[in-house]
Amino acid sequence: MNAAAPAQPQRSPLFWVGMFLFMILSGIAIPAQGRVNAELSSTVGDAYLAAFISFFVGLLVLAVIVFLTAPGRRAMRQVPPAFQRGEVRWWYLLAGAVGGYFVLAQTLTIGMIGVAVFTVAVVTGQTIGGLLWDRIGLGPGGRRQITLMRCVGALLTVCAVIWAVSPQLTVADRGLAWLLLVLLPFSGGFLQAGQQALNGRQSAAYGSALPGAFFNFASGSAVLLLTWVTVSLLQGGLGVPQLSTTWWHYLGGPLGIVFIVLGALLVTRVGVLLAAMGMIAGQLIGSLLLDLVVPAPGSLVTTATVLGTALTLVAVLIASLPDMRRGGR
Repeated sequence: MNAAAPAQPQRSPLFWVGMFLFMILSGIAIPAQGRVNAELSSTVGDAYLAAFISFFVGLLVLAVIVFLTAPGRRAMRQVPPAFQRGEVRWWYLLAGAVGGYFVLAQTLTIGMIGVAVFTVAVVTGQTIGGLLWDRIGLGPGGRRQITLMRCVGALLTVCAVIWAVSPQLTVADRGLAWLLLVLLPFSGGFLQAGQQALNGRQSAAYGSALPGAFFNFASGSAVLLLTWVTVSLLQGGLGVPQLSTTWWHYLGGPLGIVFIVLGALLVTRVGVLLAAMGMIAGQLIGSLLLDLVVPAPGSLVTTATVLGTALTLVAVLIASLPDMRRGGR
């Protein structure tokens, strides 16, 4: 886990264009998933149940892929050998629990601290986590040094996000309870960067991102099912859940698959920090597009939103310059 990063192969500008497009696409899946899950939650009347349904649908889709298709079965056959070689540890399979934790943090805090503060806390956690996990070599590419350019890019990303959401930031009394609430999404973002690193390790070991994605959704579904059952019992009983009859309310799981699979592939190629920063840019772009095309109640698009989103792309470019130079030699 602590081996130094291997020498960069020759990489053309076309490679980096492809990586940037994958970063943006994977990031866009997150706000789209959030919008779909919000509609599902409103319909079923239970945020915990909606989160579980979203994960479970993703698990069912992946189960069909990994058990009923030739590429999926071939990828799953690589799991036991990867364990035998010591390339994958059992606790890598629990990375999906981070996804469950993140959804819970979102459910518990957004209504109290607001979407803007939640976004800033998550992004700060993701960027700090990306720097740290790369430094200790948690990802498949080994250790990556904390350079000036990477720090500048990471700091610029956080500043860009603060700028983008600044129209929604409000001044309020900030006490210890508020700070503790903010720590939940911060830790969720921090752990999410580590989750992507472990997914990347599994993807490299199996030669496919499918098994790791399946294990992610399995462990995440288990966490959310346990949470829903526990909360329901504490509130007086499970009852009969009311399901949505609108088909696209169940697309949250497949959108999560896009994020997990592309994220794992990105980490194996560009490292944890760049993958996280690129997906952050994608999240802002996706949110901006959704607010312009299908605005939700209370959505606000201003000049700061657009310029802050554009600045995240500049931040990714700055942080990736050293890798581009090494790869181009």
